[in-house]
Amino acid sequence: MQPSVPAAAPQHEQATQLARELRGIDWLQLLEAWGLRLLAALAIFMIGRWLARRMSTGLGRVLGRANVDSTLSGFLGNIAYAVMLVLVIMTALAAIGIPTTSMFAVLGAAGLAVGLALKDSLSNIASGVMLIVLRPFRAGDHVVIAGQEGTVLEIRVFQTRLRAFDHRVVILPNSEITTAPIVNHSQLPQRRFDVTVGVGYEDDLHKARQILLQIAESEPKVLAEPAPMVQVVNLGESSVDLTLFAFARNEDYGDARSRVIEAIRNELIGSGLNIPYPQRDLHVYHRDADGRPIADILLRGMADDGDQPSSRER
Repeated sequence: MQPSVPAAAPQHEQATQLARELRGIDWLQLLEAWGLRLLAALAIFMIGRWLARRMSTGLGRVLGRANVDSTLSGFLGNIAYAVMLVLVIMTALAAIGIPTTSMFAVLGAAGLAVGLALKDSLSNIASGVMLIVLRPFRAGDHVVIAGQEGTVLEIRVFQTRLRAFDHRVVILPNSEITTAPIVNHSQLPQRRFDVTVGVGYEDDLHKARQILLQIAESEPKVLAEPAPMVQVVNLGESSVDLTLFAFARNEDYGDARSRVIEAIRNELIGSGLNIPYPQRDLHVYHRDADGRPIADILLRGMADDGDQPSSRER
């Protein structure tokens, strides 16, 4: 049995052929051709990135001088930097000799796919830009948005943060804010509060009206203009309802309303007026199947039992 011949000869021939081909390459010419291209692409990238950063920073400063919100100016600056950086990279690749037409097509298709996948996030971004530009509310405003009430902490590109009055942080997507009613209690410097109180039907309504007006006028946190007013708003089951309309500054709203309510309660009672509350009198009647009151049947039964002789007498 003859030993097998090792298969190293073909590999040796391939290595020898590769070495000949490498020795036949003009490395100096290759270095001159591609080295200069690489250096030019690197220079384009470095200088272009520096210019993109300077231009995005300058754009932020211009927007700041135009009194544009800092969040919006920062967002637009980042978008401008990203777009310019993509253009710089494509220019650098073109300087090397790589065709950029096909790359633009690939980037367009990839952008379309990413846009479809992130349509909700893009909707939040567009809504955030609208909120920052249109400014329906600002940080620190007392608002009611999408059923959530609180103070605006921060307006971001994707979301808005509220602080509820029980010190919970509520985070709302911007797309939900732009499609929901927005109630801004801080847009105007003044805010009206209403206090409804009921008095008895036998009480003097003119006297009750004067008492409510005097309370509002004597409260220092209630504004004199617009002047407070009182109206009869309802004839209830047990009371005649009057409503006091008064204005206070936004920062004094809660305190002014609380003090007015307390003063109304004390003054009405002290002046002999009633603050009625609903009362119900419940009468319960029990009858048997024949319609006779059960109480009469029980009393008659007890009387009959008393007339019967006991077992010892028998």
